Amino acid sequence: MSIESIMQAMAGFLVFVSVTLGVYHHEYWFFFTAFVGLNLFQSAFTGFCPPAMLLKKLGFKSDKVAA
Repeated sequence: MSIESIMQAMAGFLVFVSVTLGVYHHEYWFFFTAFVGLNLFQSAFTGFCPPAMLLKKLGFKSDKVAA
């Protein structure tokens, strides 16, 4: 699995869990959903993603082609 695939899976899982918790536990969990969404948005423009940096240090490879 590539870093990009892992990041998409993690983001989708976190959104799913936080929405589920927001509906069935407490509405404050929707703030976590917004946090994940904002991080995805800023990462698309800046390329800064701490979990991706951690996965790279752990030895996972990226799909991106070096320029």
